[in-house]
Amino acid sequence: MNRRSTPEADAQRAIVQALRFALPRDAIVHHCVNEVTEAGPRGAKRQSILVGMGVHARFADLIVISGGRVLFLEVKSETGRLRKSQEVFRDTVCAQGFGWALVRSVDDALGALADNGFTTRVASPVRRPAP
Repeated sequence: MNRRSTPEADAQRAIVQALRFALPRDAIVHHCVNEVTEAGPRGAKRQSILVGMGVHARFADLIVISGGRVLFLEVKSETGRLRKSQEVFRDTVCAQGFGWALVRSVDDALGALADNGFTTRVASPVRRPAP
């Protein structure tokens, strides 16, 4: 079976695995499925149902809850860019006092935990400023 290249999904799986290892056992790492992969009228109907059930368009890929802290992680490939609606989501959650980070790798995600004061079971990498 030929698997289509999915760098963003591959990165997200690696990040989730690393976070589950690094964070305390009672931490929550959650992905809200907010995308519909089916095109056409059937996909549009499914998306409408999900929105009615509370799915928020452009919600971050991952939410991390641990030690009284909340961090939203938007996972992008090395070349991926934020959409305007994702920037609005980022600005909204940050204005409410929550953490948000754009991550492209496991090191980025672990660094985001450190930047936002999360306690981990592993040493976090040294952070460098985002380009």
